[in-house]
Amino acid sequence: MLRHVALFCWKLDASESDVRAFSDGLAEMPVQIPEIRSYRFGPDASLGGSNDDFALVADFDDAAGYQRYAEHPAHRHLIATLLMPIVAGRHAVQYEV
Repeated sequence: MLRHVALFCWKLDASESDVRAFSDGLAEMPVQIPEIRSYRFGPDASLGGSNDDFALVADFDDAAGYQRYAEHPAHRHLIATLLMPIVAGRHAVQYEV
């Protein structure tokens, strides 16, 4: 199994409704992309430090499943329309579990 972890920092002018729209869009991904085995995401719990603002953890059967997700039109549309307008920074890693 392959795990994908992405962390996001929002632009200063990103509104709560912008972040909610992004979250709502993420919630639709497992319905649209059958390669997703597990999909969890949410805002930072603000427990201290200089954490990022939002996290996503997704599991796939293998690297090929992850690649299909990454290139899927629904995923690409979400990035272009709901993420790019509000994201200031992103970090990601994929690893075998």
